[in-house]
Order: sequence, then structure tokens, then C-alpha cells
Amino acid sequence: MRVPPKLMAPQRRAGRARGKSDPIDALAVARAALREPRLDHPRPGEQRLRELKLLVNHRDDLIDERRRAQQRLRWHLHDLDLELAVPLGALDRGVWLDRLGRRLAQLEQSAQVRIARELVGRCRTLTRTILALDRELQAAAAQTAPALLALPGCGVVSAAKLLGEIGPIERFDTEAQLARHAGVAPLEASSGKHRRHRLDRGGNRQLNCALHRIAITQSRVHPPARAYLERKQSEGKSRREALRCLKRQLARTVYTTLKNEALLT
Repeated sequence: MRVPPKLMAPQRRAGRARGKSDPIDALAVARAALREPRLDHPRPGEQRLRELKLLVNHRDDLIDERRRAQQRLRWHLHDLDLELAVPLGALDRGVWLDRLGRRLAQLEQSAQVRIARELVGRCRTLTRTILALDRELQAAAAQTAPALLALPGCGVVSAAKLLGEIGPIERFDTEAQLARHAGVAPLEASSGKHRRHRLDRGGNRQLNCALHRIAITQSRVHPPARAYLERKQSEGKSRREALRCLKRQLARTVYTTLKNEALLT
């Protein structure tokens, strides 16, 4: 059984013993566990999903590192020669990095040129590592929940993010609990005769982001999702409110998909 630290603080404040020590913490944990009988506990397969989450987080860190290297490289290229400018997104591709490396090798090898060549190599190495991680995530997601990859708009990274952030689907008794955990369940924001709901700013923001990416993709390429958004907007909802409704529907679909996968295994 897992006891969140925030449940221990009220118990320590209410205790008679002052200060903080292992016996005081142990007593606070025991009292919180007795007061909250529905606390989370370890489940089979949790370690595999945790490793998947670590891989996704590592990929996100590498993406950020590559973006910073690309930004520094573009600054040096602009300062060296305006003709060295490359199109947006080109520094993610090996063919452009090879072409840029050959052009830099032909210049006088000043300190700035050497730094630029080093950044080109760094971008190339990071891109190869990211592509290798993508292949590993593809295999892991296909083995864990292949039906999730069949969901329109759900790519490899989004599927891996969903699996890693949700964990064992048995954590949630209903799809409404998953929607609340993801921050896509509607929050009442009515006043007087005006009844409306607003976006939830809480919940797991990484999980919310994955559902948002799927919703945005479906709004462009999936006809049923586009028709759903148009229907919601025709009812008087704004575009953001309609997207929130679509994300709520996606949470239900993801929950059902993972539940069916768990029953088959």
C-alpha cells in the first residue's frame, strides 16, 4: 500500500510528539493508511509500465537537448554566413546535417566553425538515439497494448505516454476516475440560470497532454471526431469546450481499450 506524503502531514500535526523522526513518520503512515482504505498498492506488470514511462521521459529530455543544440547551431550559422541557413525542421534529418557538415568543413576552421561542427555532430548523435528509442517504444507499445496503436490519431509516443502515465488500468474502477485523473472531466462552473462547465487545470498534465495531442490529430484527419466537434460547437460550445468534450470521450475509449487488453492477457 502506498501512502502519499501529503496524507502524512496532517497526522504529524495532530500527533502529540513534536518533531520529525522515523517512529513519528511510521505512526503517521499507519494512521493515514487506516483512515484511507482505498489507497493504491503495487500490481502485476507495474514495473514494465514504469520502465516504459522512464523511456518516454528520457526521450522527452533528449528532444529538449536536441532543440537547444539546434538553436545554438542556428545562431552560429547565421553569424558565420547567411547562406548557411537551413529550412525549419531540416536539422532533424541526417541528409541536411551531412550536407551542413561538408560545407562547414570547407570554411576556415575558426573557433566558431569548430563549435558549429561539434553541434552538428551532437544533433546527429541525438537524432540517432531518439530514433532508436522510437523503435524500442514501438515494440514495447505493440506488445503491451496493440489496440491502443490502432486508435486514430494515437502514435507511438502518445501510446507509450498513455501506458506509462496510466500504469495498470486496474488502478481505476471506472472510466470516470481515469478522466478525473487525467484532468479531462468537466468541472461545474454554473451561475444562476446559466449552466456550463469549464476546463480542469488539475490532474496528470502529461496524461492530459497525450489525450490533447490525439484530440488535435483527430480533429484534422478523423471524420467522426470532426463531426463530433462541429456538433458540440453548434450546441453553443466554444472550440476549447468542444475539444474538452472530445478528450473526455477519448478517456473513455482509452479506458475501454486497456480494460479489454487486460482481460485478454
